[in-house]
Amino acid sequence: MIDRAILGKTELSVSRLGFGAAPIGFLETEQAQIAELLHYLLDHGVNLIDTAAAYRGSEQAIGKALQGRRDDAIVVTKAGQGADFGVADFDPKAVEASIDRSLERLQTDHVDVVLLHSCDQSVLEQGDALAAAVKAREAGKTRFVGYSGDNEAAAYAAGLPDVAVIETSINVCDQRNIDVVLPVCAAHDVGVIAKRPLANCAWKKPDQQRGGYADYAAPYRERLAKMKVKPNELGYSGHIELEWPEIALKFALAIPGVHTAIAGTTNPHNAETNLHAVEKNPLREQVVERLRSAFANAQEAADEPWLGLT
Repeated sequence: MIDRAILGKTELSVSRLGFGAAPIGFLETEQAQIAELLHYLLDHGVNLIDTAAAYRGSEQAIGKALQGRRDDAIVVTKAGQGADFGVADFDPKAVEASIDRSLERLQTDHVDVVLLHSCDQSVLEQGDALAAAVKAREAGKTRFVGYSGDNEAAAYAAGLPDVAVIETSINVCDQRNIDVVLPVCAAHDVGVIAKRPLANCAWKKPDQQRGGYADYAAPYRERLAKMKVKPNELGYSGHIELEWPEIALKFALAIPGVHTAIAGTTNPHNAETNLHAVEKNPLREQVVERLRSAFANAQEAADEPWLGLT
């Protein structure tokens, strides 16, 4: 069974590997396949499921799949981005309506965590969007609130008293948040969910990516090429397609302060592969250091800083 960790001051016990539900929405996955995937993960101890109002169809599919198993899952959703209520995404009315709609789509009376979905720092500083999420928490619609995003905005959010969870990009091609965001999270005992731990499969060629993921992965693909590091240089045999997913997942989970890493897939076989990767021994310290230095050296040679990608 997969290991668990306490998600900061929430005291929620979450599986170290979580499930990111963006692909099942954006790739229009069949409901039967989604149910098979989620039940497989739940049966093998993966209890954290991350979705968002903006992941079209994802919340509805999860709601159907979790019927009879809601208590087995810790459900995280996001409000604001793509709210589509005729007002600005992070208008308090939109945040409130988005949360209510998420509950309806997920067929539940509460979620475990609601995150503001990648709003600018100025929205956080204004405070009324977060206040709307806190209002939902006080009404019992969510147990905890937080923020999903990157860079200085995520660091700012982590220092706010009402923020209990930060979801931020942490992977071999996206390491800035390790230095900018995680120290603030640690100082305030904020739970950390690492998003994009597989770096959008940056080792794949564009024609191997489905849907819009070829373009979505392009920045990471460019970074990985500039990092000039291969599995066979890290003590692996050099089989890129099989070994990079394992290396990437184990890298994200090796970073101090990361409680769980959410890997998205539409394929039960990939979910099984991810589980096996996480169940193996942790990534060796020398490999983590090699990947950290490869990123730092490539970033230093780049024309501009490699920011965390939202």
